[in-house]
Amino acid sequence: MRMRQFLTDEDRWDAVCAREAAADGAFRFAVRTTGVYCRPQCAARRPLRKNVEFFERGTDAEAAGYRACKRCLPDGVPEAAHIALIDAACREIETAERLPTLADLALRANRSPFYFQRLFKRIVGVSPREYGAAKRAEQLRDGLGAQRSVTTAIHDAGFGSSSRAYEIAPQTLGMSPGAYRDRGRGMQVAYAIAQTPLGWIGIAATQHGVAAIELGDKRDDVRDRVRARFANAELREDDAALRGNLEIVLAYIKRPSLGLRLPLDVQGTAFQRRVWRALTEIAPGQRASYAEVARAIGDPNASRAVATACASNPVALAIPCHRVVRGDGAIGGYRWGEDRKRTLLEAERP
Repeated sequence: MRMRQFLTDEDRWDAVCAREAAADGAFRFAVRTTGVYCRPQCAARRPLRKNVEFFERGTDAEAAGYRACKRCLPDGVPEAAHIALIDAACREIETAERLPTLADLALRANRSPFYFQRLFKRIVGVSPREYGAAKRAEQLRDGLGAQRSVTTAIHDAGFGSSSRAYEIAPQTLGMSPGAYRDRGRGMQVAYAIAQTPLGWIGIAATQHGVAAIELGDKRDDVRDRVRARFANAELREDDAALRGNLEIVLAYIKRPSLGLRLPLDVQGTAFQRRVWRALTEIAPGQRASYAEVARAIGDPNASRAVATACASNPVALAIPCHRVVRGDGAIGGYRWGEDRKRTLLEAERP
């Protein structure tokens, strides 16, 4: 079954007569006698054909002197219905053995491919293809993290070939699949744990810099998370080696205006690194929304992906993801606890 494109006025008029949901987003129709423009599936009384003209977008209709229909809200967003539609598409992408095509997703959503792509990117922040690639990469990371063989992990993640997985590995894993599975193998990592006004803190560092900062309510929990991150490394607890870094972090917690500058050795995808770099430019006492960070990295539609990158931050405080809040001013989530995020923001308030 092929998706109709509604390219001619005849096709568009047929869609209006049938009130086809599949035409939503493909065009708008306007009625000369009422001065109103509508969605193709508007439930209002059907006009006479001689009184109807068609427009690509609502803005075109408005430029021609028409006003939006108050019944079908042609430029309003029925957000709950749209979110449910895109959520279903996300679930399909996540569970499919092979990534569905844009045409297939749009067909099942009863929308045109162009409109569906635009709607998906507006709600999710990335295209369906990018979302599918991110989910496959996430499944690959999980499989490699579970110490499965590289071939098995690639197959289980739904990659059609090993070559494709290796091709995107530098961007999605920050290293090859084999190196990710053996993460830390051959590395020497020192760590130290201390109690602070924020609870327990764990700092781990390689010879190149701080690789992880964890926060928690219990010492053992912090220690276990540090060990899990470097499961295959030569790991040793060494308070003396990290005393200088601990003192810098403790000084920052007591006096946030000092800022926090540490040599870092963090692994991440190209996108994550762009986000993390932008976060380090948010000064103490300032806040930015996920959308503002997305614009700062030159990808204004990626606010949800920015939130995911914040949640993947391996070094609390040093990369200040706690300074990123929701667009409505609400505090938003925080990997190390919303109460801790609130405490940090209050302490940084000028």
